[in-house]
Amino acid sequence: MSVTRAQQSLPTSAVRVRTKLAHPALLLTGIVLVALNMRACLAAISPMVGEIQHTFGLSTTVSGLITTVPVLFQGLGAPLTPRLTRRFGTERVVLGAVLVLGAGVLLRVLPSVVALYAGCVVIGVAIAVLNVSMPGLVKREFPQRAAAMTGVYSTTMLVGATLAAGSSVPLEHALGGGWRASLGAWSLLALVAAVAWLPQVLKARQDRAAGLAEAAGAAAAPARTVAEKPIAGIWRLPLAWQISLFMGISSLMVYTLVAWMPTILADHGMSRDQAGLVFAFSNLVQVVGAFLVPLLAGRLTRQRGLAVAMAALNAAGVLVLLLAPVSGAWVAAAVLGLAQGGSLGLALAFIVLRTRSAAGAARLGGMSQAVGYLIAAAGPVGGGALHQLTGSWTAVLVVLLALAGVAAVAGWGAGRDRTL
Repeated sequence: MSVTRAQQSLPTSAVRVRTKLAHPALLLTGIVLVALNMRACLAAISPMVGEIQHTFGLSTTVSGLITTVPVLFQGLGAPLTPRLTRRFGTERVVLGAVLVLGAGVLLRVLPSVVALYAGCVVIGVAIAVLNVSMPGLVKREFPQRAAAMTGVYSTTMLVGATLAAGSSVPLEHALGGGWRASLGAWSLLALVAAVAWLPQVLKARQDRAAGLAEAAGAAAAPARTVAEKPIAGIWRLPLAWQISLFMGISSLMVYTLVAWMPTILADHGMSRDQAGLVFAFSNLVQVVGAFLVPLLAGRLTRQRGLAVAMAALNAAGVLVLLLAPVSGAWVAAAVLGLAQGGSLGLALAFIVLRTRSAAGAARLGGMSQAVGYLIAAAGPVGGGALHQLTGSWTAVLVVLLALAGVAAVAGWGAGRDRTL
């Protein structure tokens, strides 16, 4: 079997895993089902924030922590993931993260405020591990189609978010158990993904056993050195920081509106059910951006204009929401959906386009998602606090407008034709 140039730059063990996969369809199915889980449990809770707030008697600021805590721990957990994957292997780490995610979903619905926030912590850490693992996995398994495959799994993430946002309230009515039954049901999706991913763990174990002698030989050491050398000192590289800032500010805008968009619409007179539908529509449109933008990015040498266009669309959507929150809600949802999905897909594409190896993608993914989600964590709780301080959502939306400009500057730098 021939080995591509991209595969030659990878460690020997990475090439073996790629060439010994007997059923690539199983891998693709596993990636899709894992990706479905990566946003669903976060989007599902947004239409329920008001009910949870009423159940526990929480303030607006404290309620914002329901969305902020998972995002914060996505940032805190991201730098640990490359170490876990080097020690245990990507396949086993992904399986463990999916199972932990399902456990966190169940913990979050127990009748206790402590359990609510503890579940949010567990969910955030599990998603952090998946966020960092997936770009390296895609880079390793699909070296010639990394940008396209990034579009596939980022799109799938948003499909999961769309299904969750749109079905949370109907699930609540259908199951008859209130918000706890609705949110807890998403643990079943994690279980399905874990079962679908199990063949990859078994195949990786067989491959490691078959290649143990080769991996211990002298030939493996130079390949590993080639993969690691270009990413030494990544925290000191301006390009890595520009990618991290673009991801962080784009994610802050997403998570702020995930937390508060239905509430913003409801506070301006829209019914709760209709606000949920608008929010679900926005998530649906994100799917289009998340699929098309990485495909386009992979065809371009530079992605500067694409990054600025995504930031401009974010600003336009926020402006419509600011000036006409009810009459322009569907327009704002469409524009924001395209911008947010496209920004997410582009940020993930930067990780594979700006690196030369799977190890590089893992390192850059760890940094960009650590910085990015720590920035993003300020959005939901900051938006809630600013609303509580001013008594309106105007200041929150004005701040998001300003941040869209910062994202444009960071994206201009991240879109340069350079690799780490």
